Amino acid sequence: MTKAFSGQHGSMTTHLVCSLCETPDSQWLLSYTEADPTDEGTREALLTLGNGYLATRGAAPEDTADGVRYPATYLAGVYNRLTSHVHGRTRDDESLVNVMNWLPLTFRAEDGPWFAPGAYEVEHWHEVLDMQHGLLLREAFVRDPGHRRTRLFQERLVALNRPHTVALRTVITPIDWDGMLHVRSLLDGEVRNDNVAAFDALAKEHLHEFATGHQDDAHWIVAETNQSDIRVAMAARTFLRRDDRPAIAAIEDIEGPRQAGHQLSLPTSAGVPVTADKIVTVFTARDKAISEPLEAARIELDASPGFDALRSEHFLAWEHLWKRFHLSFQGDDGTAERRAVNLHVFHVTQTLSRNTADLDVGVPARGLHGEGYRGHVFWDELFVFPILNLRVPELTRSLLLYRYRRLPQARLLARETGAAGALFPWQSGSDGREETPWEFFNPRSGRWMADNSRRQYHINIAVAYNIWLYYQATADVDFLAAYGAELLVEIARFWASLAEYDSAADRYHLRGLMGPDEFHDGYPDRPGRGLDDNAYVNIMTAWTLTRVQEAHEILGGHHTEDLWQRLGVTSDELRQWDHISRRLHVPFLPGGLLAQFEGYADLEEFDWAAYERKYGNIGRLDLILEAEGDSTNRYKLSKQPDVLMLFYLLSVEELAPVLERLGYTFDPATIPETVAYYQARTSHGSTLSRVVHSWVSSRGNREGSWELLCEALAADLADTQGGTTKEGIHLGAMAGTVDILQRCYTGLETRADALRLHPCLPENLKWLDFDLRYRGHWLHFQISHEHVLVHARPGTAAPVDVIVDGRRHCLEGGERILHRLPEKPPHSSSCS
Repeated sequence: MTKAFSGQHGSMTTHLVCSLCETPDSQWLLSYTEADPTDEGTREALLTLGNGYLATRGAAPEDTADGVRYPATYLAGVYNRLTSHVHGRTRDDESLVNVMNWLPLTFRAEDGPWFAPGAYEVEHWHEVLDMQHGLLLREAFVRDPGHRRTRLFQERLVALNRPHTVALRTVITPIDWDGMLHVRSLLDGEVRNDNVAAFDALAKEHLHEFATGHQDDAHWIVAETNQSDIRVAMAARTFLRRDDRPAIAAIEDIEGPRQAGHQLSLPTSAGVPVTADKIVTVFTARDKAISEPLEAARIELDASPGFDALRSEHFLAWEHLWKRFHLSFQGDDGTAERRAVNLHVFHVTQTLSRNTADLDVGVPARGLHGEGYRGHVFWDELFVFPILNLRVPELTRSLLLYRYRRLPQARLLARETGAAGALFPWQSGSDGREETPWEFFNPRSGRWMADNSRRQYHINIAVAYNIWLYYQATADVDFLAAYGAELLVEIARFWASLAEYDSAADRYHLRGLMGPDEFHDGYPDRPGRGLDDNAYVNIMTAWTLTRVQEAHEILGGHHTEDLWQRLGVTSDELRQWDHISRRLHVPFLPGGLLAQFEGYADLEEFDWAAYERKYGNIGRLDLILEAEGDSTNRYKLSKQPDVLMLFYLLSVEELAPVLERLGYTFDPATIPETVAYYQARTSHGSTLSRVVHSWVSSRGNREGSWELLCEALAADLADTQGGTTKEGIHLGAMAGTVDILQRCYTGLETRADALRLHPCLPENLKWLDFDLRYRGHWLHFQISHEHVLVHARPGTAAPVDVIVDGRRHCLEGGERILHRLPEKPPHSSSCS
């Protein structure tokens, strides 16, 4: 909708039009009109721009951290450790560092105040995230205390093709005044980590050793992290143009202990736009092929083209990226659904890009968008890698090396646990040590609660699963030989050393750990000491041990025995892994359904209705019950899926053989009942929860699956977790929603050296159109309720097997498959 504004200048009436308001609704635009302090933190996270090397939150350039607004820039892999003394406790925490703020740019007329929150009357405000081009736009009409009205238009980019370059264009147009215009452009080191309210009492100052400087029209700032000693440098230059022509401005240096910048002043007139282009370059001591960060930043700044050229290059880079991540579909709500999916792809790809592949970093659970979870790496990569494997597998390879380089720390952690092999930490940061705190603060009770989530040893399963899925998608046998096999072997050794053998039952048990559920860290009579025989962990451990043996067979044909001798793998060890993979205990409920863990059936049922009436949002029942003097350990309830993760990771065709290998009869017909049983006992206290529940419901309840997908798509957009989005988006959930469209509804698997398809689109989803890369081929897919079309782009890669609904096809470059799907009964809610 077009919005017009009128104003007086002398005897002339000016009619002002918001150009952003004229933009039609689009699947590529996320738009906000009018400033809203109550929602500002969430907007800043959702409007973040990044390029895989760095990201900057969507705060306005004139903003400072004030409890409502929080400008921040994060560099991938730049962590720092601080010691805090809180409530008589001492704790060490490593955090992703909020580095110096490159954004600050503001203006004033004559002797008026600088434009800042609260200093001007805002007549109109409009922000737009252009996801297609990686651009943040803002338009505002403002009035200063002297009643001078000004139009402000800004464009911001974080260059996708130039990882060290960011830029801001600001167009200032006086509406009804003439006189001197002053523009202030700064690099600001007055920053600290202060994005998460729960960390408020903890140490926040991560930077010291500041240095600033000026030369001609450039200025710079340098700082160093005060524990990890990472030197960070920024250099900037601001150009002015008046009425689209170069303008000569008076320049005054601004310099302080933690600030460097310029004030630029020039005369202007009503209706004459003044454009300020700010180009900034960023380097750290971790960067490759540089001598020193400040020198590198200054060289890059001198070589940088102007804003127009930067924008053109940046647009082209995004055009190529969107081609690689092409995913079109037709759902119920048209633009809104596609916008949400595009937003999720956008944030995944600007957190993890080709620029990331050259860095030694993992997958931060909250992106580079905030300080939630301190920027740590969890198991969320399990949900992220599937969309990377089939589009940018070289990026997955690099991110898997983050784990490989931290094998020494994982081996140490396993020994500390009393096990062999390697145990990856539940929370990981710079060097791979366990970063999970021992306790966390419950704001409901005002008490500290024990955090035993370091017992989530199933992170090892996630690493093994990620290695195997990457190999199946790429056939990268060299990676498997050089890195993957060692990771798999050390993970297998961990599980084998943890397994306790009961000779009477001829069964192995895994004790003292937590499953994905997170609400149970022990039994009611021994909290915090872990659980026995979690079904998900035991079954996936059997799957993992089988895959290690398969890797041994694959590599035997490509490499000599040197590999296995180097790893110290013996025939006795292989036999032991085989035996464990066949004899791990799996618990069942009295009715025959999989039990979440041994003893689950003995727990009490929970009064869900009563607590929903009392508290409304009961996602975090652990906090609610602790405040009441109770514990989630007593009840049959889950924060997020646990047993159901089995159906998320493995198709029936893969899960059934694992259970049969373990000596259990498994009837796939019990899956819907199992899903319903655990769905009724889940609080959805994690954004990942609805992703998994949508996936596991897709065959038995297509309508319900679609509804859950739509809820998952809204999780960050609507901040359904109640204030968490402002601390960073949920990267795993965002990737997971895309993967539901890509793999779940299509029944797409990369298993046993074949790409398999078994589509089951919900009625709400009319068709899907996307491109994937599989074993060197770019494949184009068109899938509807009536047919499957797979077209291999011309190329020289070896032929691949594609199996559609059980029918095998050998596909070469340039060939296509057209498969007609059987007609489903009208309004059927399930697929076979």
